[in-house]
Amino acid sequence: MQQTFDFPITPKYRFDNFVVCGGNETAYRFALKLASGDGTENLLYIHGPEGSGKTHLLSAVADRLGIVPLVSFADEGHFELAGVVGDSVSPLFDPFRALPALLVDDLQLMPDDERLRVALWQLFNEYYAAGRPIVMTGSLPPKELPDLDGHLVSRLLWGLVAPLDISDDDSRRMIMKKLATDRQIVLPADAIDYLLIHVPRDIPSLCTALDTVSRYALATGRKVSTRLAREALAPGP
Repeated sequence: MQQTFDFPITPKYRFDNFVVCGGNETAYRFALKLASGDGTENLLYIHGPEGSGKTHLLSAVADRLGIVPLVSFADEGHFELAGVVGDSVSPLFDPFRALPALLVDDLQLMPDDERLRVALWQLFNEYYAAGRPIVMTGSLPPKELPDLDGHLVSRLLWGLVAPLDISDDDSRRMIMKKLATDRQIVLPADAIDYLLIHVPRDIPSLCTALDTVSRYALATGRKVSTRLAREALAPGP
């Protein structure tokens, strides 16, 4: 049967390199508490826009618990159910049944397939009944998630629910500094402000712009500055 789920390995995503700010502190603390394994909290749903840190926190939990595989819906092309025997999709989740925690990313991208909904609900119940940790993420609050079993939506609301909001400039500046550090470049404050003014303010766009600036600085042998950022991002002829 065709491989259905991605198993992303992202060891760089840990709690100790997550940029904590006002809009994500609650989600960070909830995730850290669940990953502590003390049993007081076993269910967490994290939601926020693309680039807000959902996958980072989910991978940090995996890293802390010693788990690598995540159920990831990010690559919609993998969800072809033609190879499924009969009406059952339960075998698709078999690789995850033996794990000590259930970690599911990008619930909003789950395909609209009743068999998949039932199978995920069954897997969730197995973990929930056994008291094993469950962490799920999505771009929307539970009640706004499309194509999700209503019972699962209700059950998510029983646990911890935390939004990720990094829409303020202070949070963006902190994240830009972290991204620059990861790329081993010095990003002056005025260059950050330039990017915040001249680039779409979502994190994926800012990350792309920073990569462009970083490559330009390397190619020209110059330090990053506002002037260099302006040159790097200038439209081509």
